[in-house]
Amino acid sequence: MIKLSGEVIDALKASVRGRVIAPADADYDEARKVWNATIDRRPALIVRCAGVADVKAALAFARGNGMLVSIRGGSHNIAGSAVSDDAVMIDLSALRSVRIDPQARRAYVEPGALLSDFDHEAQAFGLATPLGINSTTGIAGLTLGGGFGWISRKFGVTVDNLVAAEIVTADGEWRRVDEHADPELFWALRGGGGNFGVVTLFEFRLHEVGPEIYGGLVVYPLEQAADVLPKYREFVAQSPDELSVWAVMRLAPPLPFLPAEAHGKPVIVLASCYVGPVENGERVLAPARGFATPYGEHLGPMPFAAWQKAFDPLLTPGSRNYWKSHNFAGLTDATFDILTNAVKSLPSTQCEIFVGAMGGETNRVPVDATAYANRDSIYTINIHGRWEDAADDARCTAWARDMFAALTPHALGSVYVNFLTGDEGDRVKAAYGPNYEKLARVKQRYDPENVFRSNQNIVPAA
Repeated sequence: MIKLSGEVIDALKASVRGRVIAPADADYDEARKVWNATIDRRPALIVRCAGVADVKAALAFARGNGMLVSIRGGSHNIAGSAVSDDAVMIDLSALRSVRIDPQARRAYVEPGALLSDFDHEAQAFGLATPLGINSTTGIAGLTLGGGFGWISRKFGVTVDNLVAAEIVTADGEWRRVDEHADPELFWALRGGGGNFGVVTLFEFRLHEVGPEIYGGLVVYPLEQAADVLPKYREFVAQSPDELSVWAVMRLAPPLPFLPAEAHGKPVIVLASCYVGPVENGERVLAPARGFATPYGEHLGPMPFAAWQKAFDPLLTPGSRNYWKSHNFAGLTDATFDILTNAVKSLPSTQCEIFVGAMGGETNRVPVDATAYANRDSIYTINIHGRWEDAADDARCTAWARDMFAALTPHALGSVYVNFLTGDEGDRVKAAYGPNYEKLARVKQRYDPENVFRSNQNIVPAA
């Protein structure tokens, strides 16, 4: 591990307004924790930035001392890219401001903000932009990887709604980028991950959503999969853009609307969010209630901000996680068989499979319009291995890998970069497809020394 002298650390402390946390500090171990408990890395220093000046100082310090840089936003990334051994962690978690301009329908968001911070401010005006499905997710990492959520079928992926960004690049320069200023860099930021600098502000376009929507859950026994899943496929294909229905396959949690005998049983949960007129929601979702005989349902009008938190209890920080993911142009009967069999052999009670229905506006944007390239993906399946005990690492990881391998012949071959684990660097080109070579050229222009490589790395073009 790199050891820095007290004088060197003191000089850095004197140059920042925020806080410098060293391995000897009492809260160092807490400060280096990230959402995924399988990640256990020890940075040389953590600079908890209070503003852009601190970002510039931390970056200059790391470069001046020949040290690796990592960037922490919400620290929710499955690969744990926020923290690296012997690195200077540029910690943006204290920068959580969200400012809404309801007249211009713009949101100005700092890089430490979480989805819950955004929703709290934007929903005060009945406004939203497409962002994730878990309120503890960080805005920055989600956005830089492309981003999608419950309202993406209507309004596109997150980066389709990114209007501008402020960024400190590897040379220490601050830039405001948009489609007119540094358009090439702005293009790369919209899906290219943290490869191009430290984003210190995001500007988003907002849309009228909520504050009340119609949605909720319908829970079917896994034994009814042969009826439910084909009907789900047909229903999604005919659904309006205002409706998103995801299928979650797992053991039933002890939800109050489910009978006690269903708790812990394998189930198919249809999770629905309808952002059309609330009074139409019951009619629009009526077919989803009759695919078979459900264990129970909880559907109705609810605050959009509350729906954004619906899956928080299943995705709390501090558990061990390993994911594998594929994109699909459609779901075949063979795919359904693989999913069903995998749920019959879950290696822990927390493992689950998310079938995210995309389509709609996400598919109407040209593949080269942004760095995010997955414009032909109709479904994203995320195999979510999750457990508590390190002794179960091999078993739970093997389950996810085996299922991934079984699904591979049926998938597109592409992947959502935010769902890549730390051992999948060989899939980065698959994440960007035809956009990778342009991204490598942009990387060469703005980060030729690959300073920002604690990520799913895009290597600078030769």
